[in-house]
Amino acid sequence: MAVSNGAAYRIGVDIGGTFTDVVLWDLGNSRTEKTKLLTTPDDPSRAVMAGISRILDEHGIAPGEVDAVIHGTTLVANALIERKGVKTGLITTRGFRDVLEIGREWRYDLFDLEIEMPEPIADRPRRREITERIGPDGVVIEAVALGELDDIVADFAELGVDAVGVCLLHSYRNPVHEIAIRDRLGELAPDLSVSISATVSPEMGEYERSSTTIANAYVHPIFKTYVERLVAGLSAMGFTRDLLLILSDGRLVRHDTATEFPIRLVQSGPAAGAQAAVLYGAMSDVDDLLCFDMGGTTAKACLIEGGEPQRSATFEVARVFRFAEGSGLPLQIPAIDMIEIGAGGGSIARLDRLGLIQVGPDSAGSDPGPACYGLDGRESNPAPTVTDADLVLGYLDAGSFLGGDMALDRDAAAAAITKFLAEPLGITVEEAAWGIHETVTGNMAQAAAIHAIEKGLNVEKFALVPIGGAGPVHVCAMARKMGIERLICPVGAGVASAIGMLGAPISFELAQANMAPLTGVDWGEISAMIAAMAAQGRDLVRHAGVGEADITTAISIMMRYVGQGYEVEVPVRGGWITDGDAAAIANSFADSYRRRFGRVEAMPPETISWRVVSSGPRPPLERTLERTLRGDAGTGQTAAAAAARGGRPVWFGLESGFIDTAVFDRNALTPGTRIDGPAILEEVESTLVLPPDFGGEVDAGLNFIATHQYERRS
Repeated sequence: MAVSNGAAYRIGVDIGGTFTDVVLWDLGNSRTEKTKLLTTPDDPSRAVMAGISRILDEHGIAPGEVDAVIHGTTLVANALIERKGVKTGLITTRGFRDVLEIGREWRYDLFDLEIEMPEPIADRPRRREITERIGPDGVVIEAVALGELDDIVADFAELGVDAVGVCLLHSYRNPVHEIAIRDRLGELAPDLSVSISATVSPEMGEYERSSTTIANAYVHPIFKTYVERLVAGLSAMGFTRDLLLILSDGRLVRHDTATEFPIRLVQSGPAAGAQAAVLYGAMSDVDDLLCFDMGGTTAKACLIEGGEPQRSATFEVARVFRFAEGSGLPLQIPAIDMIEIGAGGGSIARLDRLGLIQVGPDSAGSDPGPACYGLDGRESNPAPTVTDADLVLGYLDAGSFLGGDMALDRDAAAAAITKFLAEPLGITVEEAAWGIHETVTGNMAQAAAIHAIEKGLNVEKFALVPIGGAGPVHVCAMARKMGIERLICPVGAGVASAIGMLGAPISFELAQANMAPLTGVDWGEISAMIAAMAAQGRDLVRHAGVGEADITTAISIMMRYVGQGYEVEVPVRGGWITDGDAAAIANSFADSYRRRFGRVEAMPPETISWRVVSSGPRPPLERTLERTLRGDAGTGQTAAAAAARGGRPVWFGLESGFIDTAVFDRNALTPGTRIDGPAILEEVESTLVLPPDFGGEVDAGLNFIATHQYERRS
């Protein structure tokens, strides 16, 4: 990712459900600048363009000086969740029309007699079968009847179908029929958007592969339109470089590659947040982290071991029930493994049918936003949100939100909480606000702890890294509930996802199914397959601007014991494949399996799919962040120079109530500064709330290292 032709800046833009964050990286002076503005849900590109224009104007930078704009968006996820894609059809092997409804043939809730399953994106009238058959070994059993496509295309036209997913039986072993169908559809219906599973998801699992391909087709036209509009807008502003987008696995690709595989961007923003947590951990020499990302709409948690986020080959989106695995649409895409905790600053609080406080999963977003934003416009009070509770409790300051650019209305927040919670429960507005805070924090702590348990990890051994605008507000209370003793609280947490994009490498992962017992692997076939995948990956990375000499390739296999229904990822060396060294691969599998499950089995292993990752170098953003932060803090100050810039009453519990609490300027704190709670550390994009039983010190990387001090508990 070298800078060329004198370009000296990079811009990262993250669109969230409530705010759009923009970060400018000045490579020449090793500095970063940032801004935040409300997301424009009717057209997200408006906030993107406005944010970029603002940050360039503020610093007197011409668009032509910018080397790259790096972007993450919730557009794909929102389109799937809200079902706002295009009318999509499916073409599949004769006899497999109903695979989207048959699914895995298991229930996520065995005892719910009225269980809800996700509606297929392509309903039955828009699913068509075609005569063809390929065997599991890739051999053509029956040639594809391309003549049947004439009637299929006519039917699709009558139904208003704009996009088609093609998913044939065993096409992951031989894509010839899918390619032929795609080419013929291009002749019969040139305006039809076509996605084939052989390129979108060439892996085993008929239901998962069909679901992924259909989802890609469903969002492809709207995503393509969005990206083209964004590229045109940037060009009109005077930008001359490529638009890069971040994928769900935290890797960057050029915009045209992303447009071909839009389904890979379903988790782009949260993935960038995990990349930022890696940077912050490295600055404090800690590589085992729990990244807690709480924004305006949702919160997510991600485990990072050894400085690398845990990744998964599958993901689930648009769940009928947010925490119920199996209630959503399965996607076979590489993604950073994280759990959605289902709460953000805009999450709406209400009383359930038992009279208990419930928070979320719905959110006020940016329009109308929390009651304290004053954007609702209705005569009656809007429903209260987490942000309203944080304001009433004193965690947020009405006059300094977003550095004073956005005034908050405490009276409106209190009125909303009073009407919907305090009066019905017969309690004070502060007690109701505390109920919101405790409910949402408890939900997040429980979900994150369960996520770690499912991975076989002790969450107490990880350092908690809060990011997102609301993350630092809730992190100490969450850590207390989880038994986590150490927190790494970075500067700029509110725009961390945009920062993470700037530190992500250009990279692309390819996967190909090839199931075989390890003792029966055809090493010649695998060598040829890996070579082809590596060449394709290098082409994509080189296409995004990485020099050939800077590209590296990593190979892994998804493996399991024969008879198991789940796999682990096993790193392998290229020489093991060319030499057919099954023993070395078996040892690597045993090591990976033992790390994951704590034991090995006396059964033969088998390979499921092979994965190749082609990558460019990681940008040196860590050094820039350190220089930026230390430059902002100054070099002549000492720990004793840190002084509160003011104070306000802050609520820390039913027993203590409001406590007069010192407020510090987060950006004025230098290495060695010691602060004990209660305290508030404010910056433009986020606020760190330090309860009485927490204290901490600023480290050399300008992270505030907070610890839970049991002896100071109130």
